Amino acid sequence: MIKEIIFKGIRFTNFSNKDFNKIIIKKGLFVFPSGPGLASINDSRKYHLSLKKSDFVFFDSGFFVILLRYLKRVKVQKFSGYLFIKFFLNYLKYNINNKILLVDPDLKIANLNKNLFHKMGIKQKIRHYVAPIYNPNSIIDKNLLSIVNKFKPKYILINIAGNIQEILGLYLKNNMYKKSTIICTGAAISFFTKEQAPINNFYDKLYLGWLIRIIFKPKIFLPRYIRSLKLFFLILNNKIKVINK
Repeated sequence: MIKEIIFKGIRFTNFSNKDFNKIIIKKGLFVFPSGPGLASINDSRKYHLSLKKSDFVFFDSGFFVILLRYLKRVKVQKFSGYLFIKFFLNYLKYNINNKILLVDPDLKIANLNKNLFHKMGIKQKIRHYVAPIYNPNSIIDKNLLSIVNKFKPKYILINIAGNIQEILGLYLKNNMYKKSTIICTGAAISFFTKEQAPINNFYDKLYLGWLIRIIFKPKIFLPRYIRSLKLFFLILNNKIKVINK
């Protein structure tokens, strides 16, 4: 079985659903790069570096998984941010007394996330931080870092935009005093608060999340997924290193 692949210096781990309980106890930076995100790695050095420096990179993009299979004959399993958050929320219901810090894009999302945790009966020590608008070329947030170092969360769940959250996650990883599990799943939690497109297990399993998001908000997601077509040529023109067990 394929354990990992390396693409453009990024080490992807081929996790299955059954690996969740082993994954969630590990520390470090967890990232779930989207198809549009991966298509942009030649355009953003800092984003590319954040993926290379992450501890665990998941196969979130169904498009990426399909391209690997048909262009490189490399078969891996998709493990989406949606599925990870579903498992994570369920995990928190039964594993209490953890400190959790949520980094949210605005107050509305923070309140929706707070209500979700309450409705699900998740009883943890939770703190919310509303992130400022970051300059992607220089992401430094001393206020957030101070909160992290004082609160000492076991889990940091970053819910802001892709290509930004990963850089912020690496900044925290490199500067925080105590190691945490930093989870960069972006808007995935909003699938459960209903702020995002109504994705469920069926659509996620069939790699149709992108289509539902386009139907839900075409002006935002159609251009984004059209740009992801660049990923086809990136995979076609670059070597994939396969690491087997």
